[in-house]
Amino acid sequence: MPPRSARVRAGFLGLGLALAVCLPVPAPAAAADPTSVTTPTVEELRLDRAVPREILDASGFDTVTPEFARRLGATHSYAQARHVVVREGSALWRRAVDRAQGRGPAGGELSRDDDRPLYWARLGMTREVRAWDPGFDLSEGQRAALLADLERTSRGQTDIRRPQDAKGLKRVLVTGFDPFTLDRDVRISNPSGASALALDGTVIETARGPARVETAVFPVRWRDFAEGTVERALRPYLRRVDLFTTVSQGRVGRFDVERTNGAWRGGFPDNENVSRTGTVPVADPASQPQWTTTTLPYREIVAADTGRFPVYDNTSVTEIPAGGTGPVVRPDGPTAGSSARAGGGGDYLSNEIAYRATLLRDRLGLRETLPGGHVHTPVLQFGAGNTDPATGAVTDPEFVRNRLDIIAQVRAIVAVAVSGAAG
Repeated sequence: MPPRSARVRAGFLGLGLALAVCLPVPAPAAAADPTSVTTPTVEELRLDRAVPREILDASGFDTVTPEFARRLGATHSYAQARHVVVREGSALWRRAVDRAQGRGPAGGELSRDDDRPLYWARLGMTREVRAWDPGFDLSEGQRAALLADLERTSRGQTDIRRPQDAKGLKRVLVTGFDPFTLDRDVRISNPSGASALALDGTVIETARGPARVETAVFPVRWRDFAEGTVERALRPYLRRVDLFTTVSQGRVGRFDVERTNGAWRGGFPDNENVSRTGTVPVADPASQPQWTTTTLPYREIVAADTGRFPVYDNTSVTEIPAGGTGPVVRPDGPTAGSSARAGGGGDYLSNEIAYRATLLRDRLGLRETLPGGHVHTPVLQFGAGNTDPATGAVTDPEFVRNRLDIIAQVRAIVAVAVSGAAG
């Protein structure tokens, strides 16, 4: 997909917008202060639309927020409230995982592989915490802490298991993302998040023996990344796993193993309609590299038959060459001394999670021993005739088939990566 410009290329590849750019763009949700702990956010305001309500009703997750509100309202102290938030956030994650993996009732006609009930139910819970007027003093800091606990627990970030060492058992960590570009089409699902739900806690058979997969999901919000959500979630586990991969939605009709990640934010609006442009903010910026690289066995992954979508080793980046002033696309990776303007995965949060995770790997001294990197999935497309976000159905048979095929191929790619990793 040759770029029209470095800017357009970076936005497309980081966002998976190659399909969406041809759709009409509705007016964005009303602006809200994303740092407020009492005002509903842009994401939460979208709950008032018909599609989120339909998704919640069709999955049985429409009961999550009312039950959470009742339990939260019965508390009489911050300690009790925190206990309820942690318990209910974890329960939401487990419920979503169980539904995706066929355990318990489906709760409605929406297919089990769907990641959207988790996303919208979580937003219902966070909006409830913001609006809650308890019968005891609750400071802004305490309310913010409750929101942070709810985010981490409902995303599986506190549910990553560390099984006892078993002979031959490999341990794999996989991450996914929330749906995004919801003002273009509020029906959107993210196959990386769906893959995380389908794989969490499962054991995959590989050529090197069984591999247990643990997963977590991340928000599509610049501020969370700047506040260290990726490092906070991954740091306790990278020394204890045999392989990791961050996963996000990328291009239409193909998977990509991103060879190089760049230290640059391109500014496309996130799920709060906030833009950020500049160097990726990390701890110890004085030692921050412009580029990080995958240590996944990309040759083996690309060569393997993992599913119906082709898989590419993507080596392209956009850089400002040393001594230069403007961005240049480099098909074969960055040149010495250059400044990043887009990794292979663009300049959005998919590139940023890849950059942060691989930088953390390197700073922990694991560059030579821990295979890790980023995989982009195909864009999840609705069926022909169901592409109008204003009139289309929230699901259709082709949409479900596409998501199931992507999930299956992510699983197969993980298996090949484990088999192909050295050591």
